[in-house]
Amino acid sequence: MINLTISEGVAEIVLDAPKKLNSLDEGALDALDAAYQEAEAAGVRALLLRGEGKGFCAGRDISHVVPATDDALGYLQDKVTPLMRRMAAFPAPTFAAVQGACLGVGLGLAIATDVVYVAENAKIGSPFAALGATLDSGGHALFVERLGAHRTLDLIYTADLMSGAEAVTAGLFSRAVPADELLDFTRGKAAVAAAGATLAFRESKALVAAVRDQRIGLWASLEAENHAQGRLCDSADYSEGFAAFQQKRKPVFHGR
Repeated sequence: MINLTISEGVAEIVLDAPKKLNSLDEGALDALDAAYQEAEAAGVRALLLRGEGKGFCAGRDISHVVPATDDALGYLQDKVTPLMRRMAAFPAPTFAAVQGACLGVGLGLAIATDVVYVAENAKIGSPFAALGATLDSGGHALFVERLGAHRTLDLIYTADLMSGAEAVTAGLFSRAVPADELLDFTRGKAAVAAAGATLAFRESKALVAAVRDQRIGLWASLEAENHAQGRLCDSADYSEGFAAFQQKRKPVFHGR
């Protein structure tokens, strides 16, 4: 089950199948995609994704998968990848609160989110050695970029899992937080972002994606920054930010 609530400009999407650690079948992926579409249509200024119960998301729900007839390619290519692209392109800051298992497709959901805060005791890695399957949902790209080839293959071959604290120390995600503080911490950060200059955040989100995916270098990045700043000059939030600075008060942004 996927639940969506919207309050004060923040969408909160909850993976709500705690008995199976929020693992996802095709129907759940469709519902999650629809929730992101609904949140975007509502014009929210930040989004928080979390899992109910002890785990964030243990990956694909394989409880009823028959290997002989399994269409893994269809599941990943036609369901998971489009969802991850929609998540990554969401037109506002996105946050994930990750506790417990964050594996397979669950790891992919985290990869497609702007900012990921993890519980210190989260479990992150590649559990597929026991299944005869391979790491998927963008895991290879994330691990090789942040951990290097040797550590990546170590995790894949051994199926050892990293704690949330270890993952943050290794540079996989943003911050590690005690498990009992994670949700309040993440909600607080999402609320701050929702009160910020949304158009400026969108520009930075696009720039970061270009540096990551297109590998643009210093000068191309600088040129893109120049044009982004030029576009922002015409925004109401840009005028408000400068006026607040000059008047020595806190700015009030409206995301436009």
